[in-house]
Amino acid sequence: MVFLTETINIKSHFKKLDKVIVSIITALIVIAVLDPNQLTESIMFIGEALKGIFIFLLASVLLASFAKATGLDQQISMVFSGHPFKAIIVTSFFGALSPFCSCGVVPIIAGLLMAGVPLAPVMAFCFASPLMDPSMFLLMVPVFGLEFTLAKLIFAIIIAVTAGLSLHYFRDHPLLSSPLRDLRASCCTSSCSSTTTIENKVIVWQFWKDKTRTQIFWNEGISSTWFLLRWLALAFLIESVMTAYIPAETIGGWLGVDAWWAIPSSVILGVPAYLNGYAAIPTLSGLMELGMLPGAVMGFIIAGGVSSIPAAMAVYALVKRPIFLVYITWGLSGSLASAYLFHLYSGFFA
Repeated sequence: MVFLTETINIKSHFKKLDKVIVSIITALIVIAVLDPNQLTESIMFIGEALKGIFIFLLASVLLASFAKATGLDQQISMVFSGHPFKAIIVTSFFGALSPFCSCGVVPIIAGLLMAGVPLAPVMAFCFASPLMDPSMFLLMVPVFGLEFTLAKLIFAIIIAVTAGLSLHYFRDHPLLSSPLRDLRASCCTSSCSSTTTIENKVIVWQFWKDKTRTQIFWNEGISSTWFLLRWLALAFLIESVMTAYIPAETIGGWLGVDAWWAIPSSVILGVPAYLNGYAAIPTLSGLMELGMLPGAVMGFIIAGGVSSIPAAMAVYALVKRPIFLVYITWGLSGSLASAYLFHLYSGFFA
């Protein structure tokens, strides 16, 4: 009987362990055993990646916490809900102009959703942002040409707008309501697990004068920061390992040159073979010169930007499963459609 009680207690303590932190520690131990040199590289990679997005993470958390504490989130939701089409178009174009990678965009979409912005414009931003930004556009033009670069920009905006419009059309579906997971469940402290809410929907700008609103501000900020830092650290750890052991040249060789399966395989391989837009440019340019189908290049570079494993994992941790399935399905479908459309365009105007 004592043994049974101790076993139950052990299981209870195990369930309380933070699975994300355990995964990070386990992965680091495995790396240290198999390749000690890579351990240092991975830790430095995580540090640099988090440093690069820290200001955006901080801004998004502060915005969401401020909106929740003041009651502004209700007003934001009403404003965006009142102009859905305009919001979707604006966020799609803004996403294409913003300098965020597929992982870096996660804190932004978390902040927008927590601040009360409806799902449709947020997902439009989520699709557009990793695919194109001004710096990437300027780097791609001399390498791929203006035609290919403009096509990628157009496809990015089309994927984003159509995703937003589709989600808006089905906004009342039960599976698409309340898209965010409960971030409070991910917090390890009792202070941020409070379920305190504001009953009065009036906006109070000086929220710090109200004890309840101040508590909500800190609870929201602590739980959101802890949630995002853990999952992004794990995503960046996986990215560092994939970058080290799956070089772009190897992936490019798997895609073949001019074969019927080049386009679908490029989209499928774009998911596990993480390549950010900048790292993909020289490798894919060389493969195009060797005869790789332009459509296959387009499919790979879009699928990798939208649905890479690190980014998908971070999005999965952030939103509920039905939303995640929409995200993955739309990303892959959009990548495949873009690839075939550009392939047809290239063949017609060749």
